[in-house]
Amino acid sequence: MAKHCEICGKGQMSGNYVSFSHKRTRRTWKPNLKDVKVNVNGTVKKISICSKCLKAGKVERVY
Repeated sequence: MAKHCEICGKGQMSGNYVSFSHKRTRRTWKPNLKDVKVNVNGTVKKISICSKCLKAGKVERVY
């Protein structure tokens, strides 16, 4: 599965875990990606898009 949304390009971000003692270690935030079948120029394709684009109706979903 791809690590980025194929509609908006949202991808993995990085930052720090901050413990109670303020030690910092690296961590990542991954986008909420879904594999969905969509209608692209009259053909059905399976792409991975984030849930925000799916809710906004940026693609025509095929069931």
